[in-house]
Amino acid sequence: MTTTATPFLPAAFLQQMRDLLPDEADFNAFLTICRQPLRRSLRVNTLKIDVDKFLDLVAPWGWQLTPIPWCEEGFWIDRDDGDFPLGSTAEHLSGLFYIQEASSMLPVTALFDAAPGPERVMDMAAAPGSKTTQIAARMAQEGAIVANEYAASRIKVLHANLSRCGVSNVALTHFDGRVFGAALPEQFDAILLDAPCSGEGVLRKDADALKNWSAASNIEIAATQRDLIASAFHALKPGGVLVYSTCTLNREENQQIIDWLLAQWPGAAERLPLNGLFPGAERVATPAGDLHVFPQRFDSEGFFVARLRKTASLPALPAPGYKLGKLPFSRLSTALSQQVTAAAGNVGLHWDSRLLALWQRDKELWLFPEAIVPLLGKVRFSRIGLRLAETFAKGYRWQHEAVIALADTQAANCVALTAAEAVEWYHGRDIYPEGEISANEVIVTFQQQPLGLAKKIGSRLKNSYPRELVRDGKLFSAGD
Repeated sequence: MTTTATPFLPAAFLQQMRDLLPDEADFNAFLTICRQPLRRSLRVNTLKIDVDKFLDLVAPWGWQLTPIPWCEEGFWIDRDDGDFPLGSTAEHLSGLFYIQEASSMLPVTALFDAAPGPERVMDMAAAPGSKTTQIAARMAQEGAIVANEYAASRIKVLHANLSRCGVSNVALTHFDGRVFGAALPEQFDAILLDAPCSGEGVLRKDADALKNWSAASNIEIAATQRDLIASAFHALKPGGVLVYSTCTLNREENQQIIDWLLAQWPGAAERLPLNGLFPGAERVATPAGDLHVFPQRFDSEGFFVARLRKTASLPALPAPGYKLGKLPFSRLSTALSQQVTAAAGNVGLHWDSRLLALWQRDKELWLFPEAIVPLLGKVRFSRIGLRLAETFAKGYRWQHEAVIALADTQAANCVALTAAEAVEWYHGRDIYPEGEISANEVIVTFQQQPLGLAKKIGSRLKNSYPRELVRDGKLFSAGD
């Protein structure tokens, strides 16, 4: 069997694992699996395609897909990469699936198992976007998601993944998560805190994950995690659901964080056991009902998931000390909204005005999720919803992210590309379709998915694919 690089395993870490896995055979199984390559997995993006249609679509490619028990849209995948990786397939480029580790699909499953129809959700540590896009798919573009990311360098990739997957109902923030309890008290129906951690569960993906590990660092990280979960708990509405997760294995960063919260506010929260979340969950359930997933249990990464319901309000925290400037956006009037909506409809872009509202900043037109509007002026957002268009003298310049999220692929101005033409599109080159181009602005599609908006110039379609997304190298082909 193929093995990974030998992982770095500090002696103190091994002793800690021995204490957690007292059965010698189980401990040895843990050591063995840490040296095995991690199984690849993907999650079908049901915002764009349902699971059955996706399976039919990829059936000719010979991918071996094994269902993941805790996520109806998740599959382990065995595929010969050949000349190009999974991320260069047509289905990935158009957002039909997200490459996501199987264990990391657990927290969102746990969240929606207890909160099936939340209106406003926070993902407190969101980048690169696997769980945010999973939340968005479960919400089916309804309500709103606040996706926060503390690391500025990761905001760009978070937005890129949201855009590729056609998500329209997310507002991005860039804060230390400790601010939200004071800034947005009791504003969320559900919160996911996939907390920063020591990463003990990712050895199969990163053999050097524990190079800087120490028992002392676990304790330091746990202090930050307590601050973050306290902030999340204050931001949660009474009756709301909080899911806490990590990709680490020690108890200090996992069970003890939940125990601390329950002791800190006795009577204000209850643990919601997860031992019945999916068939086999009892194999990884703690006595309290949390999920403590060691990698040898399901041949996955190590993970921890706990779920709480808030049962009572908490005293308000002191108001945050920062000042917010005037919001640089204004809501469009009904008349202007109707005008913009009609113009968008003419090029095949449609949205539900009950869920998304038009706002303007200078010459930019944006679609804000209605469920985020009550939070405007309470916290500074990096980006809200979709940038729909820029206005100019002759009309509107429709934006790529809006086309990916809103395009009607049955519209009269759609032009279906061949596989070779779609590759050219992703390479940033103009398209010369064989047939007649019937409109001045067309939605180019492949596999019935929108790739972007193109202008007709003579017999060619001018490529508008954003430069920062243009791909080099070999992509998919007709024989993918």
